[in-house]
Amino acid sequence: MKKAYVVAEIAVTDAAGYEPYRTLSTQSVAQHGGQFIVRGGSREQREGEDASHHAGLRTVIVEFPSLEQARKWYDSVEYEHARKIRQANSTGRLFIVEGV
Repeated sequence: MKKAYVVAEIAVTDAAGYEPYRTLSTQSVAQHGGQFIVRGGSREQREGEDASHHAGLRTVIVEFPSLEQARKWYDSVEYEHARKIRQANSTGRLFIVEGV
């Protein structure tokens, strides 16, 4: 079975409002068998820098055992509340990609 990765590039617009997301997302990822690989470390943009893609973004990569498990996490009740908090207090993009 191929692993899957959730990749997010986030610009936090309200740090205080975003804070509860960290705890809720951590709990929901663990409940669904995921593990954080990258979580907001230093980012060095080497190509394609523009207003939407730059070194100031928070980058997150979460590994799941399978594409199905990653989808279940994203659509889960446990993550639903966290997702709403993230969307209200940040901008960005999030996608799921299957590994090799």
